[in-house]
Amino acid sequence: MTQTGSGERALPGVQGKVARIWRSLFAGIWLVYLIQPVVTVVGGDYSVLYTAGALTIVAAFCVVYIGLVATWDRNARRSRAAFAVLFVLAVIASAAYGGTVAWIFVSAAAGIVISSPRTAMRVVLVSAACSLATSLVSHVDMTDTLIDLVPTVLVGFAMVGFRRQFELTQELRGARETVARMAANEERLRLARDLHDLTGQSLSMITLKSELAARLVRRLPEGAGRDRALDEIEQVASVSRQTLHDIREAVSGYRRPTLAVEIITARTALETAGIMPHDDPEITLLSGTFDLDAEAALAWCLREAVTNVVRHSRAGNCRITLSRRADTLSLEVRDDGCGSAGPRPAGAPSAGAPSAGTGLRGMSERLCAVGGHLELRPGQSGFRLIASVPVRSGATVAV
Repeated sequence: MTQTGSGERALPGVQGKVARIWRSLFAGIWLVYLIQPVVTVVGGDYSVLYTAGALTIVAAFCVVYIGLVATWDRNARRSRAAFAVLFVLAVIASAAYGGTVAWIFVSAAAGIVISSPRTAMRVVLVSAACSLATSLVSHVDMTDTLIDLVPTVLVGFAMVGFRRQFELTQELRGARETVARMAANEERLRLARDLHDLTGQSLSMITLKSELAARLVRRLPEGAGRDRALDEIEQVASVSRQTLHDIREAVSGYRRPTLAVEIITARTALETAGIMPHDDPEITLLSGTFDLDAEAALAWCLREAVTNVVRHSRAGNCRITLSRRADTLSLEVRDDGCGSAGPRPAGAPSAGAPSAGTGLRGMSERLCAVGGHLELRPGQSGFRLIASVPVRSGATVAV
């Protein structure tokens, strides 16, 4: 689901294309009412220039109207501009040719395009007044005047109601999606709790019992049997520890992190390590405003990057920023530590190679899963880690 500039929600993907096709067909059918004024102009004793001008105005009016009805929910600013063009064409047609049918379509377009119901109704009434004024100036009899005036008002008001119904339907769809996501998150948390509670305690007990058994076996007289039993017990303890570690990793995977939570944790971790954190307030404000999976990937990267800064960088400052370029959202973690040139503790992953450590490899895998990528920029003084994820066109992310 994408959002337009005014906060209206446009239908996504194939569903939106099908809806626009049906709207175009529906709008095109009602344009048949413009045939009568066209026949009047073409069949009348008018000059070629006069007739050509009328046909040009009608053609332009039809094109703008169909495009407006088909795509009004995609871009609010463009829709308002198209409505202004439609209104001007109706004024020109009324002034030059005296027709009033065009105001019915202008009224319908006003009800669809204008987001405020009160403003839309006022524009509908203005369209009706223009239709009435055109009839009076053209000396149209009262019956014909009412035939065009009543639909101008009723159709406009009906389109105001149609737009409101459309917005309510979209809000309901959004609410259902939110409820579904919350239910899925709750189920993940329940599974995580159950998995941890059911297996964590048992595995911890197996590990403790194995360690106790190993100590008891070591008290026995030395021999091949004792060594064999001790080796088997130690293997049981090792498998139990690794399984417990894997389960905890899986449980943490069920808990989808957010930037708002991770940035707070990052500040605390950096300050505890004596590193001054510098982060943008927008990171917290933007949390939850774009794709949840993409945010989770960035949040995991933020957690791992800050952990690496605390453990290996020997930095005095760490800057965390979130920026958007085109359709890409990038999280950058930069420190002023030893970089690639400085000494690293034993066993620390190489700064320039994502494959050197499980943390960097895990970040890269999480980003690739959402279509993003990881970029590392080691330097003589400091280290930069940039995690980027794609943002769907039209998503509400203002940086």
